[in-house]
Amino acid sequence: MSFAGRGVLVTRPRELAQPLAELIERHGARAIAFPAIEIEPLPAPAALARLREFDLVIFVSPSAVRAAGELPRGLPAAAVGAGTARELEKAGVRQIVVPASGADSEALLAAPQLQRLRGKRVLIVRGAGGRALLGDTLAARGATLEYAECYRRRRPDIDPAPILSAWKGGGLDAVTASSAEVLDNLIALLGAELVARVPLFVPHARIADHARGRGVQEIVVAGSADDAMIERLVAYFDERA
Repeated sequence: MSFAGRGVLVTRPRELAQPLAELIERHGARAIAFPAIEIEPLPAPAALARLREFDLVIFVSPSAVRAAGELPRGLPAAAVGAGTARELEKAGVRQIVVPASGADSEALLAAPQLQRLRGKRVLIVRGAGGRALLGDTLAARGATLEYAECYRRRRPDIDPAPILSAWKGGGLDAVTASSAEVLDNLIALLGAELVARVPLFVPHARIADHARGRGVQEIVVAGSADDAMIERLVAYFDERA
């Protein structure tokens, strides 16, 4: 059986799930929405009222762009990946540094524009408790760093019964997870057995390593872009048709 008709769990926050879900449906499969993480806005940090003071403003996710509110035209911005860059473009930002490939801190840090930042003021817009790698590396390169933590991630209060029923009935064929936190939430919500047995599609090797540590048996690193994810999903099931 090919990808057509397969049930694919989409675990992104509700407001960010539609693009991938539409791609899945367009390729003949069923997108099963199960937002395993919620984005909760925090009070606006003071730094967001001073955006024009910075030489570069880095957004770590589409949620960071949305939570930051209105952005000034001409803002010198950087995005961790293509999805974040698209969100910035929707907000009217045009001057964007984006990785040539990949969608994580490592990919952005490889961009030529981020190599020489001595004396530059840099703001990182992120969620509470984000990874330290980006800021630590830029500080080591001479940048003066500030952070604007404008949202936090939380496990949603959501009924897992329909997903468990679909799995037991053979209607759940793949799970997508965009972060280690999403995977941990899935295990807490659905149980380790389901998550361990259903093929898991993730965007980065780092998340795959975390999944192996949680006992997941079959992991596919698909890439960070939605197009890469759908391409790998289709290829996986076509190879087994």
